[in-house]
Amino acid sequence: MKIAKGIAKFLGVSGDRSAPPPRYVALADGLIITETHAEAWFVLAGSNTDLMSESARDSEHDQASSALARTLAGYDCHLKVLWSPLNAEEYRTEAETLFSAGDYASWAALRVDRLDELELPSRLLLLGVRISERSNQAQARGRRGVQEALGIGSTSVSQKELARLDALTRRLGRQLETTPWKAQPAAVEMLAWMIAREQRRGAALPSPNAEGMITGARLAHLTRGRVLPYPDHLRLVDQRGETTGWTAVLTMDGFPEEMESPGAGEWLRAVAEITYVPDYVDDENDADIQIKPVNPEPSVRFKVLHKRDALKQIDEVRRLAKEQRQSAAKHSAGETAQEIEETEETMTSLSRDMKREDVTLMEDHPRLVVSSDVSLDDLRSRCDAVIGYYGGLGIEVSVAAEEQRELWLESQPGDMLRVPDLVHTRTVGAFAGSWFWGGAAVGDDTGPVIGYLTGSTPGVVRNDLTGGSERGDATTTAFIGRSGRGKTTAMMLSLLDSAFRGSFVLALDFKGDMGGLVSAGRRYGLNAHLIETGAQFAGVADLFALLSGESAERAQTEVPAQLGIALPQHLRMRGAETPIQSAVNEVIAEGDPATWKVIEHLRRSEDELTREAGDALYELSLTGLGAPFMGRPRGGSLLTPSPGIWVVQVPGITLPSPDDDRDDWSVHQRLSVALVHSLLAYGISMAGRKDLRGLRKVVAVPEVHVLTATREGSSFLQYIARVGRALHTALVVDTQDPESLASLTGLVEQMTTVFGFQLTTAEQQDAMAALLDLPRGPHTRQLIQAIGVDVTQEIRHGHCIMRDRRFSSATVQFDVPSVELLHLLSTTPKTGEPAAGPPAAAAGAEVPA
Repeated sequence: MKIAKGIAKFLGVSGDRSAPPPRYVALADGLIITETHAEAWFVLAGSNTDLMSESARDSEHDQASSALARTLAGYDCHLKVLWSPLNAEEYRTEAETLFSAGDYASWAALRVDRLDELELPSRLLLLGVRISERSNQAQARGRRGVQEALGIGSTSVSQKELARLDALTRRLGRQLETTPWKAQPAAVEMLAWMIAREQRRGAALPSPNAEGMITGARLAHLTRGRVLPYPDHLRLVDQRGETTGWTAVLTMDGFPEEMESPGAGEWLRAVAEITYVPDYVDDENDADIQIKPVNPEPSVRFKVLHKRDALKQIDEVRRLAKEQRQSAAKHSAGETAQEIEETEETMTSLSRDMKREDVTLMEDHPRLVVSSDVSLDDLRSRCDAVIGYYGGLGIEVSVAAEEQRELWLESQPGDMLRVPDLVHTRTVGAFAGSWFWGGAAVGDDTGPVIGYLTGSTPGVVRNDLTGGSERGDATTTAFIGRSGRGKTTAMMLSLLDSAFRGSFVLALDFKGDMGGLVSAGRRYGLNAHLIETGAQFAGVADLFALLSGESAERAQTEVPAQLGIALPQHLRMRGAETPIQSAVNEVIAEGDPATWKVIEHLRRSEDELTREAGDALYELSLTGLGAPFMGRPRGGSLLTPSPGIWVVQVPGITLPSPDDDRDDWSVHQRLSVALVHSLLAYGISMAGRKDLRGLRKVVAVPEVHVLTATREGSSFLQYIARVGRALHTALVVDTQDPESLASLTGLVEQMTTVFGFQLTTAEQQDAMAALLDLPRGPHTRQLIQAIGVDVTQEIRHGHCIMRDRRFSSATVQFDVPSVELLHLLSTTPKTGEPAAGPPAAAAGAEVPA
């Protein structure tokens, strides 16, 4: 038998090329059972490596190498990287449970249409491990022939065998679960989809039976496709005999001796970066030509050698090199080829490393499966792109001529190694350096879709501003970056998602450019209100009205403090604060209290100081800043604690710095502080009311540096951040100054998510790096500098670095799903009608390559 195998290997026909396709017997969770063997299949989790620090990368690489060397040693393994088109319609169904307010169906449909337009694929990582043999090929063929001749064929699996295989799968799964891949047994539906997709018939997937298995006719239905092999490709044929797709299998023939990671060494992660320009007809415009992803699907069969066997192979190579060196030394020239000496030294060093560390050898057979549903020419263009890309990395890739059928069958789950000729022997560390599980992954697992990843792997990004309390986590989100990079627009998109979730959203708009949030909310049926400073909104920030219900008692002390802030300094020095407190007490006793009634009570007093204080406050209540918190109401909208959006615009306020003496405050500064006092007191009372604990609440503060410059503002922000989880209140801040934000320890400690937009100064970039949990240094500064521009150095609105609740960071593009919504939310002052254009161009949300 060994002589026959040796001759076959010498002739290049080794391997069971002529074996029939795998005959599936049963599928169960984590199990594919064929006539000859059983395989355990696991879904691997991707890791966020794009912006990972060097030390973290080294640690995760070592863990992966150790898992290969220890857990998978001796097993025949099959790694598959698959691309699944995003099913945008699932988001419409998810919206039924995700959203509850306004016309959320139209809001979800807007996002669904945009996702359909983007055509984002999802990467799936699956690992198959051969765990048990059932019979060899000859026995299976013989048994099948006899059973078919007698009409007693059976493909059932006994419960005893199934229980044994399930136990083996779970035991292996527990070991792989602790690796960086966080492996989980693949659901039976996933396995059925993986088998059926290769046929591309588009048939409905069968559902498992009561035992959770797919067997018999249901299983046979998955493999009824027809595939026609050609010398350099395969054609997939439907029931009517028409070609529905073209597939080619490429082999990876040669690798450089050394490869760097990060860099060319990440040859498996890099498949997501391969693009091509499809052929187009002459009547198409240049604007219609797009660079599209190839999305080749790696299929790698590998086996990790036991350390004993690996050391034996290394010793044989070292001994052979030594004999060649000694033989060359006996020659008259006495010179040894440099390659022979290097080989001997390398084998000696490798043997020493293997004895000291978790290092061993493995044999792998990498293939790349390239498919097209367009045409054969399109398939060949894709193949050329793959060959050219890897050629640039020093890796030889070619289309496997005359062996397409064998290699395609070999890539099927449950099959075997059919073409063992192109084998590569490398260390487990070198294979782990391919980072097949690496890429970009950031954001929440569930929740509203806000955009898409722009890193090395595609995908959608989700973020729920109000999800922290439900997880028992922090509830603060920060949008940080220079002006004009889209951070306020991104924040408004997130606030709209929160409002559709039935939240109370209070936005303190100090800059005065968030009116579009109210317009967009009303456009989609939300309860949205815009409150501005001025006489027409007199009384809207009256603390007696705002602090009603459980917080009514607090107004008895807050109102005098607020009026004391607004009161001229000379009246305060004369003791006018005491009459104000007395007036407040009397107005409360009369019932239906209001701040304007307190002022009228002061003006009617017989005491001269009291009347002067009342007259001074009355005159100030007629101003644009004084009217909202102490003016007599004139029918304007009032803030109410009900689900919806409430934007309070207070542009033009001037708050004093913490170092300014109160005696030196101007009238404008006193009224600004008093007005903000109302809004902050309302925010705190809303968060703390027991009757509103079940209501989702969001307090948004754009241009937060306006508040961080005052003691009251800093205290308010840190209070809301610290009690947000317990009170179901999310704090959202937007600032251009990460340095001042970083000084608020109570706020920074409670940040669950950070969105970092472009900054240009080294000090601000270093502060941003700390908030994003990225290493400080020139590389991170350059990354933050470049995040807000595209390849032409034009502004790329909405592009940022996101740090999620797991402290993972990746580049993200906020996406405005329609031109209409973009115009509604725009914070750019308009001098005329906005120019129409695609949302990608207007919002900087390019369709990813």
